[in-house]
Amino acid sequence: MKKIVFSDVDGTLLNSAHEITPLTETAIKRLEDNGIPFVIVSARSPSGIYPILKEYRFSCPIISYSGALILNEEKKVLFHKGMKKQEAEKIIAFMEDCRFDLTWCVYSFDEWIVKDKTDPKIISEETAVRAVSAQGSVESINGSEIHKILCICNPREILEIEEKLKKAFPMLSIAKSSDILLEIMENGITKAAAIQTLCSLWKIPLSEAVAFGDNYNDAEMLELVGHGILMGNAPCELKQKIREQTEDNDHDGIYHALLKRNLI
Repeated sequence: MKKIVFSDVDGTLLNSAHEITPLTETAIKRLEDNGIPFVIVSARSPSGIYPILKEYRFSCPIISYSGALILNEEKKVLFHKGMKKQEAEKIIAFMEDCRFDLTWCVYSFDEWIVKDKTDPKIISEETAVRAVSAQGSVESINGSEIHKILCICNPREILEIEEKLKKAFPMLSIAKSSDILLEIMENGITKAAAIQTLCSLWKIPLSEAVAFGDNYNDAEMLELVGHGILMGNAPCELKQKIREQTEDNDHDGIYHALLKRNLI
């Protein structure tokens, strides 16, 4: 039976120094040798993922924007679904009218537009993902659809912001991906839905899929697949919810879990 392995990036594939550990790198290469597809599943844009592949010299399909964009190894688009520009403008106007303590980013395919490139939150995000944003507005986007709005929030206010956004825009997919990040996508866009799409395209049963994640926006995909494995650095709330767990991202959690399941 064909198998497949999915992995989140931040806090999962990458350690706390934003690196792939040598044993985790070995695990990815062994999966390739064994003919098992390895797929990155991330809220990041393609430009925030490809530098990782280049640095560690491997290629794989990617699920970007938490499922709004799926690309194969040759960077061919397999699936995309975004919101209309007018909808994105309404969301940004609402956030600014409410004077939320956040800065926003807008993404379409591989475009990344921000309100203020000098904002320290944006500078920090550029450093973390090793990609460069452009200053502008929704109208600056060349594409016809918006795949994600990212809100980099004050951690003390993020839960209140999330609640108000979900109440104002119940038709959208809104997920907290860290203590400071809120991801806003079109209705139905989740990592889990993207995994279903890709497994269906490749005719791989979900029961044979393995997925790794560490945060709230990973929970649904971990519950969907046959083996959803939570990293040891995940929040305690998720550890009570997700049964299968492994070591943290600084101690080769992916490697040890795959070795235990005889996949490498």
